[in-house]
Amino acid sequence: MAIRQPVVSVLGHVDHGKTKLLDRIRGTAVGDREAGAITQHIGATEVPIGRIYEMCGSIIGSKKFTVPGLLFIDTPGHQAFTSLRARGGSLADLAVLVIDIREGLMPQTIESIHILRQYKTPFVIALNKVDTIEGWNSTADRPFVLSEKDQQAHTKEVFEQHMYEIISQLSSNGVFADRYDRIDDFTKAVALIPISAKTGEGVPDLMLMLIGLAQRFLETRLTKEEGPGKGTVLEVKEVKGLGQTLDMILYSGTLKTGATVAIGTRGAPLVTRIKAILKPKPLDEIRDPRDRFDNVKELHAAAGVKIAVQDATGVIAGAPIRVVKNAKDPSIQEITEETSIKIETEEKGITIKADAIGSLEALAYEAKAAGIPIRKYGIGEITRRDVLESSYGNDTHHVILGFNVSTSKDAEAEIATHSIKVMTNNIVYALIDDYKLWLDESTRQNESDKRVEFAFPAKITILPDHIFRVNKPAVVGVRVLAGRIRVGENLIDREGKDCGTIKSVRDDDGNVLKEGVQGDEVSVAIEGVTVGRQINENDVLYVDMIESGYKEVQKVELTDDEKLALSDTVAIKRRTEPFWGM
Repeated sequence: MAIRQPVVSVLGHVDHGKTKLLDRIRGTAVGDREAGAITQHIGATEVPIGRIYEMCGSIIGSKKFTVPGLLFIDTPGHQAFTSLRARGGSLADLAVLVIDIREGLMPQTIESIHILRQYKTPFVIALNKVDTIEGWNSTADRPFVLSEKDQQAHTKEVFEQHMYEIISQLSSNGVFADRYDRIDDFTKAVALIPISAKTGEGVPDLMLMLIGLAQRFLETRLTKEEGPGKGTVLEVKEVKGLGQTLDMILYSGTLKTGATVAIGTRGAPLVTRIKAILKPKPLDEIRDPRDRFDNVKELHAAAGVKIAVQDATGVIAGAPIRVVKNAKDPSIQEITEETSIKIETEEKGITIKADAIGSLEALAYEAKAAGIPIRKYGIGEITRRDVLESSYGNDTHHVILGFNVSTSKDAEAEIATHSIKVMTNNIVYALIDDYKLWLDESTRQNESDKRVEFAFPAKITILPDHIFRVNKPAVVGVRVLAGRIRVGENLIDREGKDCGTIKSVRDDDGNVLKEGVQGDEVSVAIEGVTVGRQINENDVLYVDMIESGYKEVQKVELTDDEKLALSDTVAIKRRTEPFWGM
C-alpha cells in the first residue's frame, strides 16, 4: 500500500538555527529543475526521496525506501507546532529539535521538549553549528560521519566535550540521547545528529535519519488514505484578486476545485466551497510578482497549498478542514469535536488566554501539571471582560496568564482598578514559573500582612539575671523561642493567667525594634505586671490570642516551632473554655 511523506516540524530556541536549517534544506536545489528537485509548497517544503538519495549517496549505500520524501513545515518553532494540529494531536509526524552546540539547552529548548512529550511526537536532535568548534575543517553539504574523519584530534576532543555536556543536559530533562551512529536501538534513545545549517554538513545524515525513522516506525500512520481530503489551516489571508484564502497542509486524501469543505472556527464549523487550488510556481518561473501561482484542479496528500474559498469568516490557524458531501455530512461533527477545547475548569481558579487552540491546550496542560486551577479560558487578546471576570474570588486567583497574546486598551484601563495580575510570555513553562514566583511572593506578603493584623503564636522565656526594672513597666531580657513578638501584644503564662502587655522591644544597644523573632534575645517593657509576683526569671510566656485570630492563623503556613507554640496556646485556652477555637 502506498504511503505519503511525513510532515516534519522544526523546533528549538531562538537563534539556534531553525530558520537557517530550513533555508539550507530549501537551498540545496535552487535552480535544479530535474526530476527529484525540491518543491516549494505553500507553507511547506517538499524534499522527494530521489533528492534524498542524491544528498545521502555516500552514506546510504544501496538502501531503498518506500517513503516518497519529507514535507517540512516552513514556519519553525513551538508556537507553530502547538497551533497546527491534526487528528487531535500534532500535525507533524516527526520533529527536529535544533540545539546550538555552544549554548546547549535554553528556555525554548526545554519548552519544545515539554511540548513534544505532550503530543507524543517522535523527534531527532540536530546539534547545530559544529562549524564553530575551534579548528573545525568544514566541507559544504558533506555527511557528518565523513566530515568528522578529517578533523584534528584536539578538535574532535573539543567537539565530544560539547556534545556530551548537551547529552547530560538532555538527560537532566528526561531525554536519553546519543549520537545517531552510536545507537543500537532507536526505541530507547533519541538520535542526535551533529550538523551545520551554515555549511550543510550533517544535513544528509539528518535527512537519512528522518526518512529511516519514518520508514521503520511510522509506516502505518503514513499509509495513504484515498477519499475526501483532510487538512489543517496554516494561515488565513486576504489576497488581491482572490479574496479570502487559506494556506493549509493537506495530510490525507484528495482536494478538488469546486469541492464543498467544512472548516473549524471559534464557533460552529463553517461549510463553504473551494473556488481555486493554488500551488506556487517554481522560483525561476516567476516573471510577474502578481502571477505567482499555478491553478490546479486536484491535489493529493501530503502537500502545502493555498485555496481560495467563498467564505472564511471566523477560521483560525490550526483549524481542521475536511471535504464533505453537504452541510449534514458526519465529518462536520468530527470537526466540532476536534475544535472543542478540552480543558478542565474549576469553580475557583485563574484565567488563561492563548493565540490558538493548540497553544491554549499546551498552557492548560502545564497549568494542570503544576496544580494551578483554571476557572476560565479563551483564544485571542486579553479583554476588559476577562479582567472583570477575573476580579472574583480570592486574590491569588485575580490572575490572567496570556500565551503569545496582547492586552486590549480597555482591559489595561481596568487592570489597576481591579488589582488583576496579568502575565504574558511566549514560553509556556516560563509563564507557569512566573505565576509560581508571583504566588509565592503574594502568599508571603499575605502571611506577613496577617501576622501584623492578628497576634501570632509566639513563645518566650525570661532570661535569668536580666531583670532591669521590676514594674511600671517591668523591663526584662527575654529569648524568643518561637514565632515573633510585637508591641501591643498581650502575654499569658502556662496557666492562662494575664502577664501584661508588651510596650516596647529593644536590642542590646537600646534601639527600638519593630519585632523580636525566633532566636533573638531582646529586652521588653511589660505593662501591668511586677517581677516577683506575676512573672519571674525562667518563666515561659505565650502571646495571648483571640478566637477569630486563631482561625485566621490556621490558614497561614507556620514553622514547626510556631505550630508547637500554637498547640500549647490552644491547650491553655481550652482549660477554661473547652470549645475555644472550634
